[in-house]
Amino acid sequence: MTTSRELHLITRPPGTLPVPGELAMVEVPVRAPGPGEAVVRNLFMAIDPGLLLRMRSIEGEEPEFDLGGPPWGHAIGEVVESAAPGLRPGDLVLHRLAWREYAVADAEQFQVLDRDLYPSVSNHLSSAVVAYVGLHQIELRPGDTVLVSSAAGAVGSMAGQFARVWGAGRVIGSVGSPEKVEFVTKTLGFDEAFDYHDGWPDLGGIDVYYDTVGSWQLEAAIGAMNPHGRIVLCGGTEQQHTGQAYGIRNMQLAIEKRLTLQGFTTDDHLDLFPRFDREFSALVANGDVVLAETIVEGGLDQLIPAVQAQLEGAYLGKVLLRF
Repeated sequence: MTTSRELHLITRPPGTLPVPGELAMVEVPVRAPGPGEAVVRNLFMAIDPGLLLRMRSIEGEEPEFDLGGPPWGHAIGEVVESAAPGLRPGDLVLHRLAWREYAVADAEQFQVLDRDLYPSVSNHLSSAVVAYVGLHQIELRPGDTVLVSSAAGAVGSMAGQFARVWGAGRVIGSVGSPEKVEFVTKTLGFDEAFDYHDGWPDLGGIDVYYDTVGSWQLEAAIGAMNPHGRIVLCGGTEQQHTGQAYGIRNMQLAIEKRLTLQGFTTDDHLDLFPRFDREFSALVANGDVVLAETIVEGGLDQLIPAVQAQLEGAYLGKVLLRF
């Protein structure tokens, strides 16, 4: 009988990362599929900063991951056995049953993917749709000056490239190292970038800020915004890293400048997904955007070290674990 290794969340991590005893590697038998079910062997799973936020409570926020089993997460796998109409062995599927080598579930939990849509199977886990939806929320306008935080990351790298393709007048990236400055300007086509460890330069006025970091960078961006500027609130990696909320001290400027601060989730905009698939696959095929990925080898044993490395800024683009 085939066995599957799974990472189970046992207790809530009190700090910024789980430690031994909070996560347990468990071996379980892979059962045969029941009527309407399929067995999927996972190939890749997404490693996102939000994994930590979902494990633990931060300043009253309820954790999304339940104790006693593998947390949910986005993954791509291949169907190896099926008792469901519409799913066949060899089908490539997208699903949320990550943190395990094999998944057995009802066919409704698996979305069949087009193998020919992108150059690599892993590209289906891109965070580009998050950047796409966020920029649609604030109606990017031709000529806008756009600032993107964590510009070498999974979402930021795509947000800056979409802004460039859609006619922004100037695209600026905030990143965490000189190497990333070079990456986003030379490879991704940002007009300029800066290492935020050196402080924020005089940016000359920002129309759109795509925020994935929060904390003091959001505060700094509010200070740099033009009147009637728009801010996309997409993430808060700084809070996830430190475990501490940050009080924005210049919110009065948001009133004085008549700023728009727009939060969103992609689940509220599923109507945009078909349009995204058409437009994004064409941009990739034409070479108009670069799909930056870091593939972490070694399977589940490397998951938590990879999360640690990601929070320390070690990777470029979307970070994926290969099983």
